Amino acid sequence: MISLSALWLPVVLSAVLVFIASSVIHMVLTFWHKDDFRKVPDEKRFMDTVRPLALPPGDYSVPRPSSMKEMGSPEFVEKFKAGPVMIFTVLPNGPVNMTKSLVNWFLYSLVVSFFAGYVGASALPAGTHYGHVFQVVGTTAFIGYAFALWPLSIWYGRSWSATIRGTIDGLVYGLLTGGTFGWLWPH
Repeated sequence: MISLSALWLPVVLSAVLVFIASSVIHMVLTFWHKDDFRKVPDEKRFMDTVRPLALPPGDYSVPRPSSMKEMGSPEFVEKFKAGPVMIFTVLPNGPVNMTKSLVNWFLYSLVVSFFAGYVGASALPAGTHYGHVFQVVGTTAFIGYAFALWPLSIWYGRSWSATIRGTIDGLVYGLLTGGTFGWLWPH
């Protein structure tokens, strides 16, 4: 088995490459994720209506039953019929802190690369051919970047097109990670 300390360079370099690729995808290829979120009709009126509620940051579901029993009650079923039915996230007011988000994304990329390297190091000896390292580590990284997106569409109604685009992004990130590890795999 290969020591994880021998994989520090491919872990860091693959995370850097994923960070650069994701920056290109989101900042240069702006058309790719432009339709992930739709604009609310009459946005100003919607915001003016919701603002007085002073919802603290967090995840919400409307309507939300307090129990499984209430969920089947005629009154609650009527709430669903009347709508709107929503699952949404409230963020803190003010500009989005891109620095914090970018740092967290890079840290996440390091974690995915670390675990992809761990799986590779557990399964593959030193000197393994590039293609086999690419396959094992790249597949593991792809799973880390993409598979958690699918339950958001299955359970929370996120658009499937956004999930598919995110999955394709994850494939790109997995390919970059697998290629980096294949290239730098210990001999």
